[in-house]
Amino acid sequence: MSLTQNSEPEIFGEPAVADVTTLTVVGAGAPVVFLHGWGLTPQVYGRSLATLAQQGHRIVTPTLPGFGGTPDHAPEDRTFAGYAAWLGRFLDDAGISEPVTLVGHSFGGGVAIQAAHDLPERVARLVLVNSVGGGAWSSDGWHTRPIGERPLWDWGASMLGEALSIRSIAHTTASLVNGFLPNTVRDPGAVWRTAHLARRADLRRELGVLADRGLPVSLVWGRGDRMIPLASFESLRHALRNPPVHTVTGGHGWLIHDHAAFADAVRRALHSP
Repeated sequence: MSLTQNSEPEIFGEPAVADVTTLTVVGAGAPVVFLHGWGLTPQVYGRSLATLAQQGHRIVTPTLPGFGGTPDHAPEDRTFAGYAAWLGRFLDDAGISEPVTLVGHSFGGGVAIQAAHDLPERVARLVLVNSVGGGAWSSDGWHTRPIGERPLWDWGASMLGEALSIRSIAHTTASLVNGFLPNTVRDPGAVWRTAHLARRADLRRELGVLADRGLPVSLVWGRGDRMIPLASFESLRHALRNPPVHTVTGGHGWLIHDHAAFADAVRRALHSP
C-alpha cells in the first residue's frame, strides 16, 4: 500500500496490495473509494482525483480485476457479485475496516451498487457518476425497453458519438493512451467480458434494497451522456426513489477533463442530506 499525504498530492504509479492491484491513499478523513469505468484505470482520472484530494478527502483508488495489470476473475466470478466480493477483500488487504464512501463511474458505478448491496457494513454512502445499472433504454424517447435489448450497433454509435464530441476529444485521447488501448492489448478478453456485463446491467432490485435500508445515495449526471441512455438514468433514479441528483454539463466521461466540476459535484453529494 502506498500512502501519500501532502498539499499537492501525486496520486498514481506505486505498487500496492496483493498481486498487482493498485492502491493509492491521499488526503485525510474518512476514506472515499473511487471505482473507475469500463476499459480504464485510475490513472485516467488522476487530475480530477487530485483535485478532490486537495479538498481534504482521503482517496483510495483500486484498479478493478482485468484492468491495468490486475488479474482477471475466475470465470465463475465474472459478475457484479464477483466484483463486489473482490472489493471486500481489497478493503481487508488495505487495512480499511471503517465504512467507506463509494464513488463509481460508469461500470464502476455498477460495481459500487452491488458492493453496497452485498457488503452493507462496509459502505456508508454511495455516489454514482453516470452509472450503469438502470436497466432500461428507449430508441425513440417514449417506449422504454429492457437494457438487454439495446442493439450492439446502438452502443457502438453512442461510443463513437461520445468519442468524437468536441468537448470529449482531449479526454478520449488520454483514455485511449492511458487506459483502453493498454488494457485491450494486455487482456482483450477481460475488456470484452466487462463490456458485455456493463451493457446488460440491470441492478434495480439491488437499488431498491439500498433505498429500503436508507443508505445515503447521490446521483451525478452529465446531461450530454450518449453512452448511458436517459431512460436508464431515470429508471435508476426511480429505483432509488428520487435521491439527490447533481447535473453537470458534459458527456459520459466529463469528470476526466473537468476536474473542478467533478470535485464540486462529489463535495455536494457527500453533503447531501
